[in-house]
Amino acid sequence: MKKELPKVFANKIDKVLNNNETVSYGFKEKKEEFNESIIEKNQMSVEEKIQEIFNSPRYVYKANVKIKLKDGVVTKQIIGKNNTHLITMENDLIPINDVLDIDFAD
Repeated sequence: MKKELPKVFANKIDKVLNNNETVSYGFKEKKEEFNESIIEKNQMSVEEKIQEIFNSPRYVYKANVKIKLKDGVVTKQIIGKNNTHLITMENDLIPINDVLDIDFAD
């Protein structure tokens, strides 16, 4: 004797479905916001930029940053800071007073 599977109830669709008609494209808006953030970043102090790096979602334990010092530009991995210095992965201490600019390295 062959067993029959139970029948599945399928509801009748008696209206027009418009699931995918509304689409938005926001590239232009994002580009304008990005440009504004660059302007705001340039007006920020070094302390504010450092704080922004440590509060960024990109920073978990170490951050690759490009640091413009009085002596030149260096790329380091910073892991922390205290009141006067940035602490790098190589246990170097970089005085915050010597930092002219800081930003994420790409």
